[in-house]
Amino acid sequence: MKIVVACGGTGGHAFPGLAVAEELLKRGHEVTIWDSGRDVESSVMRNWKGQLFSTGARQMSLGNAFANLRAIFRCRREMRRVKPDVLLAMGSYSSLAPVLAAKSAGVPVVLHEANTVPGKAVEFLSRYAKVVAISFEDTSKYLPSVKTVHTGLPVRAGISQGKRFDFIPAGSFVVFITGGSQGAHAVNDLVTDAVILLHKTLQARGKSSRPLYVIHQTGGMDEGRVIAAYLLKSIPSRVKAFEDRMADAFASADFVIARAGASTCFELAECKKPALFIPLPSALRNHQHFNAEAFVKKGAADEAIQDKLTAHNLCHYILSKYDAGEKLEAMADKMGMMSIPDAAKRVADLVEKTVAKR
Repeated sequence: MKIVVACGGTGGHAFPGLAVAEELLKRGHEVTIWDSGRDVESSVMRNWKGQLFSTGARQMSLGNAFANLRAIFRCRREMRRVKPDVLLAMGSYSSLAPVLAAKSAGVPVVLHEANTVPGKAVEFLSRYAKVVAISFEDTSKYLPSVKTVHTGLPVRAGISQGKRFDFIPAGSFVVFITGGSQGAHAVNDLVTDAVILLHKTLQARGKSSRPLYVIHQTGGMDEGRVIAAYLLKSIPSRVKAFEDRMADAFASADFVIARAGASTCFELAECKKPALFIPLPSALRNHQHFNAEAFVKKGAADEAIQDKLTAHNLCHYILSKYDAGEKLEAMADKMGMMSIPDAAKRVADLVEKTVAKR
């Protein structure tokens, strides 16, 4: 069958869509990914072997109204030309034009919501969907008039199959910091200062202390500054704007500090990595807090409020994990229990069933 997978806007929506598209391709379907054409998506899609179509969609704002109207007409033309059997839309603004185009062309729609609290796009578009796949069970209460199926969130293939970087000294305590595919300026500032304090504290303990190593995905804006800060203090580190060996970075990490986007949360679960989540304060409907809360309740992670966090108390927090030993291992085990490793297959099954019932 012909299937369109609309995903993009951020890596957090593109990676899950790509995971399902690859599963559907394996099953012999003709699959086209529709993204919005942003640079971050091109990094995600570089290994995609199927067809790709860029809609030109932009974030919803008055200034982007004309671009999004043009994207709707562009999607309608392409939908009528391709005549797919079904559309899978992974949420965010990049789903709006494809879903409206599918509705006008009589193509059934399956939506996927990544976060605990549905975004405005999924909330609005759910009226046009046959079913909404959800990552968190609690999401169903926010969509009471819509059929939902708990599938979990598909994660990128091979994310848990990485190997520890061989250049990291044996016995090191490895902290991995990531603000997501585009970085997080506030997290970069806080953690860089905290790591410098931590390094100084460990040096004061003497040679008996475990070596510290830092892996830091910064996003493009802060890469040079963070590299310089660690070099100045002789802190062993791997700093990259975009970590192109994410599976190896996760495999190397003893502890992770991250935003609480849904993809990050479920990738950590797949890799069984304990974490501190620092939710994005401006996230729509505070959804990153609710994502983090689901993991904190299970003892798999901790959460910190960005506006209340200082480099000094973050340093002491990381030091407590450095000294945690068995407690950190227990946290990792609980993180692993949050994983739904067959999520891509579950979503693919749902897409196939939707067409079968058409």
